[in-house]
Amino acid sequence: MKRLALALVLVTALAGCGGARHAVETTTQATTSAPADTTSLKAYFIREQKVGPVGREVPRTQAVAAAAMQELLQGPTSADAGIGLATSIPAGTTLNGVSVAGGVATVDLSPRLSTRAGLAQVVYTLTQFPTVTAVRFGAGGKAVGRDDFEAETPRILVETPLPFEAVTGPVRVAGTANTFEATFTVELDAADGTVLDRHSVTATSGSGTRGTYVTTVAYPAGRTGDATVKVWEASAENGQPLGTVEIPVTLG
Repeated sequence: MKRLALALVLVTALAGCGGARHAVETTTQATTSAPADTTSLKAYFIREQKVGPVGREVPRTQAVAAAAMQELLQGPTSADAGIGLATSIPAGTTLNGVSVAGGVATVDLSPRLSTRAGLAQVVYTLTQFPTVTAVRFGAGGKAVGRDDFEAETPRILVETPLPFEAVTGPVRVAGTANTFEATFTVELDAADGTVLDRHSVTATSGSGTRGTYVTTVAYPAGRTGDATVKVWEASAENGQPLGTVEIPVTLG
């Protein structure tokens, strides 16, 4: 009932601004690939003080910003915790409201967040929607975006696939990266440790400037079961892996 009430609050707030409401509705249609009665969202948690997304399925709603925030405030599941994900948002934090206008999501949380990691979680969660480019904490707050939280972003951020996702080959791997000369390694490992695919990736930029990347990793036809998508940057000094991120998936 609490989630429904918050969703209604957002829809009511957006009704007063036809353009903003239309934008949020468009986002829902563009980002939802789940069954017609559900909406697919991401919540961003923290692993070693860096953000990382997980997928969530919620009842179908046009109030996607409020729904995503509710999933974030509920915290990681036991499965999420099992792969090292935690939250920097204090337990008991409540959402008083969120609205979207002019590309900026204004969010009202109680109590207000005091850690950069917690703020980064909110910014990443809300800017998953194409109509949101920045977040304002409170009506008088400064609008901030993902670029303001580079220190809380991993060297290689994997946004596709999501942890525990069922995938088919070739597996699409995409996100952002800020590595030396924009290069890093992506690998697909079977549950028994067999390396199914490994190759170098070059993002659109690097060496201090975050870029985007899209690549694929393949596996033999007929292969099924648990697997892990792994990314890392090789140290320019000794070749050792830096900033390794592992995403458990299921091959189908």
